[in-house]
This record gives sequence, structure tokens and C-alpha cells, in this order.
Amino acid sequence: MDINTNLSAQEMSETTRFVDEFNAKLNDGKTKSQGLDRDDFLKLLVTQLSYQNPAAPMEDKEFIAQMAQFSSLEQMTNMASDFSKLTEIIAGSEANSAIGKSVEILEGNNAVQGTVKAVTRGGAPQVLVNGNYYQWSQVTKVFEE
Repeated sequence: MDINTNLSAQEMSETTRFVDEFNAKLNDGKTKSQGLDRDDFLKLLVTQLSYQNPAAPMEDKEFIAQMAQFSSLEQMTNMASDFSKLTEIIAGSEANSAIGKSVEILEGNNAVQGTVKAVTRGGAPQVLVNGNYYQWSQVTKVFEE
């Protein structure tokens, strides 16, 4: 039994219109990105399963491969999040270790020198030098007095 998988011009037009409308609904309120995130991948997989031909279902190997890709994507997303947290912790630790030490801070074209008196917490710590707070990322040198 042969199943005709070719679409007529009218069917192709309707399918294209449906896909365009569906994508427009998905993109409502979203900014465009260059890559797919895990939600996009899961939506594609669910859509693919919903519209697959019952007479020729997806091969087990293909499905397992796609699930493995989804699992890998999930793990990479988790690792990126963990690395981001680790970067924040390291920046905070570096800033805290500078308390009582002299630093040089680049502010525009000017270099400011002084002693770190206090440090704020958080993902982007700030140091108190000469009565002003500066971003830790602006510190170019840390040295003993």
C-alpha cells in the first residue's frame, strides 16, 4: 500500500499559512533569538509527534536520539546556570579579599587609587574607595600598601 506524501499547491499553501500563524502566536511578546532554547525544542518535538503519519510513525532510534538531544540541551542549560552562579561567587570572593588593600580603579580615562573600605554583596559586587562605590569589574590592580 503506497501512501501519497506529496502535497498539492493548495495543501502546501494552507500548511504554510498554518505554520506562519502558529509561529506568530508563539512569538507574541518574545524577542527573536538566534538559537533554540529547551522550550522551543520541546514544542518542536511535541508538534512533530502530533502531526506524524500514523502509517509511518517515527522510528524508535530517531525518537531516542531526539530525547537524548533534549536531555543534553537540558544539562547544558543547567551547567550554564551553575557556571554563572560560580562566576558571581568568585567575583564576590575576590572583592571581599580586597578589603583593606589598595586598589586602582579605571573610571573612564582616569585611574583612581585608594583603599577598599567596604564591599557590597551580589552578582556584581561594588567596592567603597575614597567614599565612592565602584563596580568590582572596574578594579584593574590590587596591591598591598
